[in-house]
Amino acid sequence: MTTPIETATWPLGNFELLEKNLRAKVASRAHKVRMAAVSDLRRTGFPSQRDEDWKYTSVAPILERRFAPVLGRDSRGLTQDDLFPFVFDQHDWMRMVFVNGHWSPELSSTGAAVDGIRLQDLARVLEDEFGSVESLLSASGRDAFGLLNTAFLLDGAYIYVPDGLRLPAPIHLLFLARGESLVQQPRNLVVVGKGSSVTILESYVGARANDYFTNSVTEIIAAEGSEVDHMRIQEDGDSAFHIGATRVRQGMNSRYRSTSVSLGAALTRNNLDVTLDAEGAACTLNGLYLTAGSQHVDNHTGIDHASPRCNSQQLYKGILDGSSRGVFNGKVVVRQDSQKTDAHQLNSNLLLSDQAAVDTKPQLEIFADDVKCTHGAAIGRLDSEAIYYLRTRGLGVAKARAVLTYAFASEVIEGITVEPIREYLDRILLARLERGGTR
Repeated sequence: MTTPIETATWPLGNFELLEKNLRAKVASRAHKVRMAAVSDLRRTGFPSQRDEDWKYTSVAPILERRFAPVLGRDSRGLTQDDLFPFVFDQHDWMRMVFVNGHWSPELSSTGAAVDGIRLQDLARVLEDEFGSVESLLSASGRDAFGLLNTAFLLDGAYIYVPDGLRLPAPIHLLFLARGESLVQQPRNLVVVGKGSSVTILESYVGARANDYFTNSVTEIIAAEGSEVDHMRIQEDGDSAFHIGATRVRQGMNSRYRSTSVSLGAALTRNNLDVTLDAEGAACTLNGLYLTAGSQHVDNHTGIDHASPRCNSQQLYKGILDGSSRGVFNGKVVVRQDSQKTDAHQLNSNLLLSDQAAVDTKPQLEIFADDVKCTHGAAIGRLDSEAIYYLRTRGLGVAKARAVLTYAFASEVIEGITVEPIREYLDRILLARLERGGTR
């Protein structure tokens, strides 16, 4: 049911280059984790479309190419002016900038630094205090691309928020892909202490014409009573490939809010897994994906109600144009002892062309009897009567279609609590619709 790793020679060749580059560090504890991941990847291989979780998404376009690793920092020629389109005109935010997966201290900024916050490149943490993060790395999951990310564990963001601290402004993690035929594999670790509150933005950008591959993993630990607002915006180039995994573990009475927005890349796969690990935890997962041409976007979400009295709300919306394709698979599991669960899930899709298609599969697995759970999916087109009504009010056909499409997407965008980000996405959506599509 899997594709042997030998059919994709570039991951193995890249790992050999990594070992040569590390030299004396091959005996480190971090490298032993990398070696174990490669060993597991050799055994499991990559998924094929015979695997249920990858039924509608082929990774062959990624495996058939040859992507080269970027083994060190190189942000030469880049300045703060180059970042202007991607920073929402917010220069006082704490920001870590990564170029091809490696932290760039010259381009990063602590902004209005807050005492107690630890914002550091993962490369330094791996070298100086590996033991403090080892348990998080080993919990990264056993899927092929998670193993691949661990095998090339080099850099990323490490965020630690101590107990009882509420950050006034977001922390921005900006990942910039620069160059052709490269692979970047950042690993981000976020630990939020008891009663703390933090907003984190991950954004992924790259040149529109460049062919590159991003394979990222972000792991979030939300302690008792903490609040995490996590936004992830993917704006990769048209020829890029993007696989991103987010794994969240929540403590008692914690709150996690996720907003995922997919705007770019030829092929995108977003994996989001949340474990409600203690009583009273709650999560809200919102998503928006805009596709055109031959783009392919696959959103896989999983919510594990592992404790009683936990709540989850999920809303994902897709707008698909051209011959693009969307996939949504949302799975909610309510364990046997997880009584008083409240879980609701909805996926809605708007098809703007006859060639666009979507495969949607919301799922509930309930092993408790005192629960409130619903799920649903909808696929439709613009309402001809609504278009007619707007035309009677003086709007042309194109404008009427744009107004209705914007209204469909606005529910997700309006739920974003950070005004500069909400306004930025609003402008992107309006600009695309005014051009007559989603691109």
